[in-house]
Amino acid sequence: MATDPEKQQTKDEATSVKSPELLPATKPELHDTVPGSVTDELVLSKDGFALFPQPVLSDELDPLNWSSVQKHAILAIVMALYFMFTYITTTTVPSFPVLEETYEATLEMINWTVAIPALGLSLGPLLWASPADIIGRRPILILGTIMALAATVGAALAPTYQGYMAARFFQGLGVSPASNVGLAVINDVFFEHERGQKLGLWVLAIDMGLLFGPLIGGFVSLAGHEWIQWLTAILLGVILIAEVVFLPETLYPRRLMSAGGKETGEVKRTKSLGLANVKPLPGMTHPKVWDTLVRFVKTFKFAAVPVSVMTYCFGWYWWVLSVVTLVPVAYGEAYPDAHIQGLLYLGLIVGTLISEVLCSGRLSDSIVVKLAKANGNKKTAEMRLWLAYPAAILTAIGMIVWGISIDKGYHFMVGQVAFALFGAGIQMGNTAICSYVVDAYPMQSMATMTFYAVMLNMSAFVDPFFIVPWIEGAGFTWTFAGHAIITVFFCIPVLAALHKFGPAIREKAGSPSWVNPEFEESVLHASG
Repeated sequence: MATDPEKQQTKDEATSVKSPELLPATKPELHDTVPGSVTDELVLSKDGFALFPQPVLSDELDPLNWSSVQKHAILAIVMALYFMFTYITTTTVPSFPVLEETYEATLEMINWTVAIPALGLSLGPLLWASPADIIGRRPILILGTIMALAATVGAALAPTYQGYMAARFFQGLGVSPASNVGLAVINDVFFEHERGQKLGLWVLAIDMGLLFGPLIGGFVSLAGHEWIQWLTAILLGVILIAEVVFLPETLYPRRLMSAGGKETGEVKRTKSLGLANVKPLPGMTHPKVWDTLVRFVKTFKFAAVPVSVMTYCFGWYWWVLSVVTLVPVAYGEAYPDAHIQGLLYLGLIVGTLISEVLCSGRLSDSIVVKLAKANGNKKTAEMRLWLAYPAAILTAIGMIVWGISIDKGYHFMVGQVAFALFGAGIQMGNTAICSYVVDAYPMQSMATMTFYAVMLNMSAFVDPFFIVPWIEGAGFTWTFAGHAIITVFFCIPVLAALHKFGPAIREKAGSPSWVNPEFEESVLHASG
């Protein structure tokens, strides 16, 4: 491809400063074309794959061109809010006995206080996604955090069980943008070839919130169950300040800016927008407010997404709530103190961290690169599923060992080893499924992750309603053996079938009729 030497030198210098992994393509015929790319010259990763999305090299307001420090600061803010996504749900678990007494409620009723924020977390993504594609990611994340902060204060002061439940619901609704809108921010600032690692860190945040919640809550409850909520309010306040000061808008009119044109430089975007912008962002076509719900329903047509997500959520992930909410029941007699019970979640935390460092996001990226090179430099989304199989087996082993250890009265360290295996499997599986659905439909990532967030939290909402009766009827051994059987003999065959037939399923379903607004083509036609 012929280029002007001075222009090419400028591009080379820009890319070397912005990202050492960007290289001008010299042999574009060896690489896949990139959906949504309209630049004259392909830009490659250091592994020789065409980058997606293609950056606008001359535009410093393109989030893909921001410094690594700023990108990772943004990632840290999104991860912090996603940590709170599950932290608010489980941090109250060690205070269950006190809550039973305070609100004169049964254990089953108090278990519902974990389910109700999960309902808010499930409905929230349907509410927030379209506004985030209209006025931007930043104002939605800030507004949600303010709502969660106000609800947390309400939960701390709630005089009745009903008031406490209402506050818990709005806590979940407030932090829910951390799921689909948070992931949209990650997609805005990072390239596809970085997705496994970044999604792994993002998933790590939600898993750590789930597990650190009861650990921290156990110690804080020594000062009173209200202080669990006051600490949550402090954490949300710190995140709110970070969002206001360090989180710029990341939704970028990529198609418009890539196409050039004499007026595109005048379009306000990302850092050039006002700090309190609540107007529709210029330079792109905006969805209608109800489009999120419509697209959620339409996603069922693209079977690869509902099959993978619902298999994971309802055959695998929801057992996390079974484990977390039952620790006080399982160890209550031997370790009645709430802060000691909080320490019993350390095995889950250790297993999750080891899994992320050694066996999750970065490993997923490495596997995809190696498989793609062996496949003529052609990537497929199904390459992300290889980690799901060992993950399911680890999860099942952990559940069986833990169930037996409780019924047999084994030393608590046996349970910690089981928790480590369980946590490692959940982390690997979550990363594999998230990466798969985003890679399967990269230009519809907001819709696919909205579907994921709704189903994930719907499963978390349902679990507390049946797990206590199951334990009372079958005991720990057979309850968690049943969990394990479902995970291995349902999830693995379904994911294996999707692994084999996924490309054909996606081809038959065709392409969705919509894309993320930054890729919308109608803007280009309108701009002439």
